[in-house]
Amino acid sequence: MSEVQQPQTIARILSEALPFMQLYDNQVIVVKYGGHAMVDPDLSRKFARDIVQMKQSGFNPIVVHGGGPQIGAMLDRLKIQSRFEDGLRVTDKATMEVVEMVLAGSINSSVVSDIQAVGGKAIGISGKDGNLCIAKKLERTRVNAETGKQEAVDLGFVGDPGQINPDILHTIIQSETVPVIAPIATSRDGGTYNVNADTFAGAIAIAMKAKRLLLLTDVAGVLDKDKNLIPELTLAQISELSSDGTISGGMIPKLESCATVVRGGVEGVVITDGRVPHCVLLELLTPHGVGTRISERKV
Repeated sequence: MSEVQQPQTIARILSEALPFMQLYDNQVIVVKYGGHAMVDPDLSRKFARDIVQMKQSGFNPIVVHGGGPQIGAMLDRLKIQSRFEDGLRVTDKATMEVVEMVLAGSINSSVVSDIQAVGGKAIGISGKDGNLCIAKKLERTRVNAETGKQEAVDLGFVGDPGQINPDILHTIIQSETVPVIAPIATSRDGGTYNVNADTFAGAIAIAMKAKRLLLLTDVAGVLDKDKNLIPELTLAQISELSSDGTISGGMIPKLESCATVVRGGVEGVVITDGRVPHCVLLELLTPHGVGTRISERKV
């Protein structure tokens, strides 16, 4: 009996996915890949299969990957001290060399290999290739605890995506290949900048007029005060939840960044749980998804 039920179950699942496949047909989906999903071998394989499935279903996935833990491990091995300001790694010249080596080298190649190992075609690039991302130095300030005055914080070679030139991505997509991007950018004078992967992915999503931006994280999504998942948030609700203390800490800038992407024309940004196997397909091809979707209005 089970042998009869199994193909019937598969057929039912595929049939239920059809409306979603039609919704995303020929649409750009940007996926920021990081966290546990990227370091767990089983989750990495499942992620690669999801990306190949998307491409073969007519979607246009673009992968932007992070690599904070791997960068930290390499800096430790080389005995290069590292510190953070507001969640951003302060990047001096020596650190920048390591960041570029790890992100644009080992990690990027590994993600490309994973996708190709399950039958896909992928090409690894960084934001420096084809002048994809021309960044400017990220400027931050903080209040001096002693004087109470604002003072500049020098983050070193940390960049803010000033200009995205998506021509190279259109060329790659048209060749039926998945772009896999390391969040390293160039400057107008030929320098190199380290860009936060979430910020980089958001800038790519806006420039490519993406239908969705998926941010793979190590949390279930945005939680309410009872620690239950909030499946949908509108831009108006973000400020309300911030004001009443429902969201706090690092989730506030993450949601503010999501709101910027939605205002930039991306229909929805999803903070999704990368610890869940096949979270990308579950988010895109089922009615319920596995995270919190941020959009202009509820769907």
